[in-house]
Amino acid sequence: MDALTIFGLFAVTMMLVCYAAEDRSPWFILAFAVACALGSAYGFLQGAWPFGLVEAVWAVVALRRWMLKRLPAKA
Repeated sequence: MDALTIFGLFAVTMMLVCYAAEDRSPWFILAFAVACALGSAYGFLQGAWPFGLVEAVWAVVALRRWMLKRLPAKA
């Protein structure tokens, strides 16, 4: 295994762990967004730009979910 493959494995493993733990804390949603950004970087670095693009979109979606979750609920 080379360093890039290990980086990609780390990114997608963190995505899985953070996604599974999202109900525990909004911070796991933010960590999922970061992990998606890392997955996006991995996709672009290894030449799979469609994967990199989709992961970048997931990172933005997760970041938006985190921001909305942190806003106080309207009564």
